[in-house]
Amino acid sequence: MSHDQTHEKLIRMANQIATFFLSQPEDVQAEGVATHINKFWEPRMRRHLFEHIDRGGEGLLPLVMKASTLIRRPDAKVGSGVGVGQDAAHGAQGGKGVIAGESLSEPSVPDSAV
Repeated sequence: MSHDQTHEKLIRMANQIATFFLSQPEDVQAEGVATHINKFWEPRMRRHLFEHIDRGGEGLLPLVMKASTLIRRPDAKVGSGVGVGQDAAHGAQGGKGVIAGESLSEPSVPDSAV
């Protein structure tokens, strides 16, 4: 897959995630997008996403751009970003976290949205 195809696919994937979260309350949309990407995208994918964002983010929905401030850059300190590190260990608001056996594959929708 070419570099352009990789970026096109990541743009499409990020926009699909954002499209889902647009159906959630506005106050949890960006955090939901960022949590999903932080949990499920490997560092290489996030690196490609940030390369595109750093070049202006053409084609990305505004919600992806807003969420990008909450997405952990691959070279960032471990545990930074929403939905990772201590944040994930404690789970969603009212949750017990992975330490108590909650799965990281639980939905990425913050509790205030349900």
